[in-house]
Amino acid sequence: RRLLLSQLFQPHNLQAGGDAGWGGGAGEPACRSQKLMLQGGLIHPSGPGCYYYLPPTVRAMEKLVKVMDEEMRAVGGQKLNVPSLSSAELWRTSGRWDQMGPELFRLVDRHGKDYCLGPTHEEAVTELVAAQSSLSYRQLPLRLYQVTRKFRDEPKPRFGLLRSREFYMKDMYTFDTSEAAARQTYDLVCDAYRSLFDRLGLPFVKVRAATGSIGGTVSHEFQLPADVGEDRLVMCPDGHFAANVETLNEEQMSCPTCGEKLTQTRGIEVGHTFYLGTKYSSVSNAVFYSPENKPQLAEMGCYGLGVTRILAASIEVLSTEDSIRWPSLIAPYQICFIPPKRGSKEEEEGAAWLERVYDDLTEALPHLASDLVLDDRTQLTIGKRLKDANKLGYPYVVIAGKRVCDNPPVFEVWNQNTGEVLFLTKEGVIELLSKVEVP
Repeated sequence: RRLLLSQLFQPHNLQAGGDAGWGGGAGEPACRSQKLMLQGGLIHPSGPGCYYYLPPTVRAMEKLVKVMDEEMRAVGGQKLNVPSLSSAELWRTSGRWDQMGPELFRLVDRHGKDYCLGPTHEEAVTELVAAQSSLSYRQLPLRLYQVTRKFRDEPKPRFGLLRSREFYMKDMYTFDTSEAAARQTYDLVCDAYRSLFDRLGLPFVKVRAATGSIGGTVSHEFQLPADVGEDRLVMCPDGHFAANVETLNEEQMSCPTCGEKLTQTRGIEVGHTFYLGTKYSSVSNAVFYSPENKPQLAEMGCYGLGVTRILAASIEVLSTEDSIRWPSLIAPYQICFIPPKRGSKEEEEGAAWLERVYDDLTEALPHLASDLVLDDRTQLTIGKRLKDANKLGYPYVVIAGKRVCDNPPVFEVWNQNTGEVLFLTKEGVIELLSKVEVP
């Protein structure tokens, strides 16, 4: 069954020019990704810092999570799910009930018990591991992760999905037998994050960071340099050193390795890693039994990736002012087909040939079957539909234009990421698209 654009629940608002109709509230600061996602029918505001994610966004998210799952499995990650509703007792025991302050969404149940909606899950996962009373050193390392909704009562939610109050995150919690083993795990997960951002084609930088309310002794952030970023970063021009300025003293303006003057930029934090030591395992008594059958505290790390933030940040750094560009791997749909305009001399023959390409492509490349969209708004010109396709960021657009009546028929194929236009037969289209990767 062909997927028709007219049946997609994606209410476009793709007016030309300026901020017309982008949907922001009066006086609300806007950034490129927020405007493009609202205009493209990818998100819809429901309240301060909360959004409906529309079907194309959910598709992109699911693809991104698949890529994360691949990278987490490659480092021995095991996926679980932790309740969003977290007992205040857990947080009081670790000291973070008061430390986190108004950032926690707090609630009281009908029995008068205090809870919060989890912004992060160090306490909960450590309690789960501590409940395994006969954990052996042979079962470590444990690398447990989840992808779930998180909640933070942001004082000033802004910039769409870049700083919201309800969001999706991938968080991993690791348990090792020694500090040396935990630091090995730390390096391994950092490498997995590097691999993820490389696969997405995102220009990230790993910087030294403060440990903040999570705690621990070592911390790094993965940042996407962007003018709209809320973090100030300094970097050595030769790549020897990079840090969030919050970790530096005022005097440090040169690279500690080579002495070069540090350059400044702004960044969007999309990942954060922490070596925790025994901060949480000592509170919950999360122990394992050594080869000598002695209980020892597990050495821990925690690792976060902002799922919805990566989506918005990638649009922020890859797109133009009026056209979305996705990391190709996670574009909601890979290919948009544009048949001739209604009433044109190519209409009948062109539509039939384009549908044949659609069907043959589905048969030849079944992994792409759900990634094809047919723009059936044939009352609009090809040019108008191509412009919309460009704004929505489909990596490939296949058009039945004037040459569709040639013998053999020739299709116009736009590669949106390179700006290249090719003229290909049906076989050429299928061969080109056989190289498209989806998770």
